[in-house]
Formats: sequence, C-alpha cells, structure tokens
Amino acid sequence: MATVKEALIRLEGHEKECAIRYANIEKRLDDGSERFKKSEMMLWGIYPLIIGLFLIEKGIL
Repeated sequence: MATVKEALIRLEGHEKECAIRYANIEKRLDDGSERFKKSEMMLWGIYPLIIGLFLIEKGIL
C-alpha cells in the first residue's frame, strides 16, 4: 500500500510542475503575441511612406 501512496505523491508533484511549466509557456506566448502586434503596426506605418515616395517619384504629388 505504501507504493500507491508514493505514486500519488509523485503524481501530484508532477502535476504541480506541469502547471508551472504551462503557465510559463502561456506567458511566453502572450509576450510573443504583443511583439508581433507591435511589428505589425510598424509595418502598417511604413506602407503610406512607400506609397508616398512612389507618388513623389512619379510626379503625382
């Protein structure tokens, strides 16, 4: 019977470790998502510049 209790204790410890790991993974994914949004916004900011320079070169502006 002692081995069943030991197995349960080890399993509970493993579950706690996994919960911590998953929390860290979730945090890293959220941080990456924020960085991706920032990069996307910078890219959208560059589009008007590119279009404007093209129009200036063609003499439209």
